[in-house]
Amino acid sequence: MKKRFSEEQIVKILAEHKAGKKVRDIARDHGISENSFYIWKRKYGEMSSQEIARLRQLEDENSRLKKLVADLSLDNMAQKEIIKKFCDPE
Repeated sequence: MKKRFSEEQIVKILAEHKAGKKVRDIARDHGISENSFYIWKRKYGEMSSQEIARLRQLEDENSRLKKLVADLSLDNMAQKEIIKKFCDPE
């Protein structure tokens, strides 16, 4: 699913509401539904653009670490199988 708005753009749209603009007007100006606005507000509520960038960086790092753990787990299982195969007296 392609996102139409970046997180930074969403924060700017939410800032319009904080400045006193009505949700109905914001939704019409940006071509979004009021429900989308409230979903964004719940998700990005009080975040600044810097916090959004940091969140994205942490999510990317988390993804890389999960892949690393999965790779190491597979390597560990393979090594255990090799050790079991060559060290078991049969």
